[in-house]
Amino acid sequence: MALTGRQRPPSEHAFSPHDAVLRTAAPHVARRRFLTVTTAAALLAFSTNRPARGATAAPELDAARITDDPFTLGVASGDPLPDSVLIWTRLAPEPFAEDGGLGQQRVVVQWEVALDEWFALVVHQGAATAHPEYAHSVHVDVKGMMPDSHYYYRFRAGTWISPVGRTRTAPAEGSDADSLRLAAVACQAYQDGYYTAHRHLAQEDVDMVFHLGDYLYEYPVDSAGGDRRYTDRKLPDVFNRETTTLADYRLRYALYKSDPDLQAAHARHPFVVTWDDHETENNYAGAVDEKGGPPEQFLVRRAAAYRAYWEHQPLRAGQLPQGPDARLYRRLTWGSLAQFDILDTRQYRSDQAYADRPHAPGPESDDPARTLTGAAQERWLLDGWRNSTALWHVMPQQVCFSQRRFDLTAPARVSMDAWDGYRASRNRVMAGAKAAGVDNWMVLTGDVHVGYAFDIKDDFDDPASRTVGTEFTCTSIASGGNGAQKPTEWDTYMKANPHMKFFDGRRGYVRVALGRENAQADFRTVSAITTPGAAVSTAASFVTEVGSPGLKSA
Repeated sequence: MALTGRQRPPSEHAFSPHDAVLRTAAPHVARRRFLTVTTAAALLAFSTNRPARGATAAPELDAARITDDPFTLGVASGDPLPDSVLIWTRLAPEPFAEDGGLGQQRVVVQWEVALDEWFALVVHQGAATAHPEYAHSVHVDVKGMMPDSHYYYRFRAGTWISPVGRTRTAPAEGSDADSLRLAAVACQAYQDGYYTAHRHLAQEDVDMVFHLGDYLYEYPVDSAGGDRRYTDRKLPDVFNRETTTLADYRLRYALYKSDPDLQAAHARHPFVVTWDDHETENNYAGAVDEKGGPPEQFLVRRAAAYRAYWEHQPLRAGQLPQGPDARLYRRLTWGSLAQFDILDTRQYRSDQAYADRPHAPGPESDDPARTLTGAAQERWLLDGWRNSTALWHVMPQQVCFSQRRFDLTAPARVSMDAWDGYRASRNRVMAGAKAAGVDNWMVLTGDVHVGYAFDIKDDFDDPASRTVGTEFTCTSIASGGNGAQKPTEWDTYMKANPHMKFFDGRRGYVRVALGRENAQADFRTVSAITTPGAAVSTAASFVTEVGSPGLKSA
């Protein structure tokens, strides 16, 4: 097959082993002054850089000497298990300084978990060290918790006490959980508007939130915060450039996490996170960057991005990156009610076909060797379905799974960045779902800045074929600005895709209630985000019944 545009030979790790590539990158970086950073910063980006011990360990700072509030970035929890939840914070008394205001000193942080928000009934407590190597982030995997229970948590550094977070554990493995309420969010470009949807999400009665990618964007943010048009503050110039280095990514997370609405959502609900492209760079594919540059250069940048992502998310040690690689795909359960298979469709994918432009499916995109998940993740997904006894199988992931034609004429163009550009990969997943007897299959999707509801068809080109599952895309929190209820392509898309049952271009999130008899999805939207304070409303609700996939208006 001829290689065109950005395309590279398809394989799961096209440039493996990455360690060997990166060992050659340092002199290359130094020689080219890659990304206009110092060689030391570039080396830091792809080195493991774990905290040292003994005489070489970073000196300890007495927390009592911290004179400004270090909890400026809030708290978070994530990945609830029946007996454990991960709780997170990051110390940053000067969040817009490269070192967060704590230099290269480590700080001991106390943590508490209680049954009540006043901490009269503390049931777990301990101490953790905030290391400079991890940007003074704190990840505590609290164990020995009771299943299906709510808890409150907080941190203390010297005289400073963090905001209180609320979290919960999952029901016991295999238990007869009757219901689960979740929300799905994605795509929160800070410069495109306020996080009004997050403020409403913080007030929702949900058990957990799935963040499906584009937590941050690599693009510059000007001193007025873009379309936020600040008049009461001026953002520093460090944000008015594209993120490329570890320091850049850390600072950008500090900006995003300084937002009070995002902090409120994190403090109220446990999050389950996965990345898409913008946490690193737009539309990258595996080790290939947007412009198809040298992989040894891009892997340095990817290592920096992955490292900063882990530092700023409620993720366990198992997700800590090793250089430019990180195992982010993972599985959670909710008793016998639901199994969640959280995917990473960015790190292992083959390069986009046809130079990543909308294109009708063809030999280049349909090459059976191409993959969106990589072979190992695909096997893990299908094996997990075969071994599951859950009622619902939910697949939180990044890009549109269902076919999405852009034209009424044939052959219609489709996205080369979504599953439409990797149809052999999609066919293998669908065949695996059918072979495993997955009857109640739900896909949760982000990426496209609009809300969609799809019936997943056995044959997308035959509207009369069997419906095998449902897909909900959750629009964006902010990306794309205010949006419109009916974007300009609304009529075309709805006619070209009979399995598309809903399309709305406003900002918001999806709220899903899973039960033993059915699931209901509510598309929650806000009227505007370029000014704060807009109300939230339900644009549409759909029900899909257990044993009878397909969407019906609620």
